[in-house]
Amino acid sequence: MEACLYDPVDGFYTTGGAAGRRGDFITSPEVGPLFGAVLARWMDSVWEGLGSPRGFTVVEAGAGSGTLARSVLAAAPECLTHGRYLAVERSERLRSDHPDGVEPLSDLPAGPLTGVVLANELLDNLAFSLLHGVDDTWHQVRVSADQGCLIEVIAEPGDPPVPLEPVDGARIAVQTEASQWVSRTLSMLEAGSLLVFDYCTTTTEMASQPPAEWLRTYDRHERGGSPLDTPGGQDITVEVATDQLPTGISAMSQADFLTHHGIRDLVDTGRLAWSERAGIGDLEAIRARSRTIEAAALVDLDGIGGFTALEWVAGP
Repeated sequence: MEACLYDPVDGFYTTGGAAGRRGDFITSPEVGPLFGAVLARWMDSVWEGLGSPRGFTVVEAGAGSGTLARSVLAAAPECLTHGRYLAVERSERLRSDHPDGVEPLSDLPAGPLTGVVLANELLDNLAFSLLHGVDDTWHQVRVSADQGCLIEVIAEPGDPPVPLEPVDGARIAVQTEASQWVSRTLSMLEAGSLLVFDYCTTTTEMASQPPAEWLRTYDRHERGGSPLDTPGGQDITVEVATDQLPTGISAMSQADFLTHHGIRDLVDTGRLAWSERAGIGDLEAIRARSRTIEAAALVDLDGIGGFTALEWVAGP
């Protein structure tokens, strides 16, 4: 997975894979600027809760081409008046598209810092190992090659990340990298919050489902094939098992999070602006009108509104 997604020559994100209408999948920031506007309100709420410090830092991990950063900057949160926005993206190609007003980075900054770290659909793209139940024992699943093709090999026994009795044929992901990423990020934060949006599950739920339910591939907005097909040619994504992550999580649906932080107020403001400027029909009016459509998608519990918002609070 690491090689298929991030190889510096042939990786999916190196050779052209990306989110967006012209990319391979749509995430919340690509729906429109409303998602970023709500997150700007959340950032200000964290900043105010810390006493409105100068030098407040916003770190966006997995920033892609900067779509979310553009929306947040356009919303002009007060916390950035004397603060900074760091956009972390491993792909040099995608970093080159980052907007003015952000500092592009290839990795998380050194701490400690006061601020927020946010990641939208990042943990699902971090490499994991795989266990398979055979004869009442969990076994590692390795990747090998045979006649030019990648194949699976059931290998040595392995320990599950949480206590879980194996069932023959069952599979679970072991998401050590995701857990370590969260721990590393929290250790960097002296005061503030880490906010992650992703599609989530539990280890037990994984074991009870066909792997294709929680391990998926995407190519040009369509479901792809096996994760071992066309290395570097498709996105590989796995649902995030929250019981494998560091404790202290506050979890709610994306829909509830956006509602709590004022998405309805922003939609109402947009409706008012539309009613005042509909006769003009300028770009401002169109943007205001689009908020209603964006909000419906962002809070749809059968779609991305059903994703989970995970928040950890650091410091006093």
